[in-house]
Amino acid sequence: MSINQIGGKYFSAIAASSNPGYEQICSGTTGHAEAVRITFDPAVISFRELLEVFFTIHDPTTLNRQGNDMGSQYRSAIFTHSPEQQAVAEEMVAKLASAVTEITPAGIFTVAEDNHQEYFRGHSDQSYCRFVVAPKVAKLREKFKARLKSGAA
Repeated sequence: MSINQIGGKYFSAIAASSNPGYEQICSGTTGHAEAVRITFDPAVISFRELLEVFFTIHDPTTLNRQGNDMGSQYRSAIFTHSPEQQAVAEEMVAKLASAVTEITPAGIFTVAEDNHQEYFRGHSDQSYCRFVVAPKVAKLREKFKARLKSGAA
């Protein structure tokens, strides 16, 4: 179940109309969050199931941090597109001990630069991908192997 398999693309998200570059976002001063926007068919996979995937590979308990990456752009956040999604997200986060996940209506999503699209696929030999991302991908593949399409990356 790769991001492409569920219709995702890497974005930065904020409820404002700015379009900063990656370096500006990394400063932590723009209010953006690094995020993946997922387009999905609820007849195939539910929003709740997507959140189960999210919480399998994402730490909802660290404020403004994911692994070694620190700053507000790395905060735990879910950007919803309907009151129903908001309710499901709030219910799931409430069940997680010590969760600091922000749940907010989606604002403007800015597509990240091309070199950030499919980053793991193109850079799997880099140490960050080998030691941080690869174990998360392996965990996802193991937990959701029944849902994976054949030939999944």
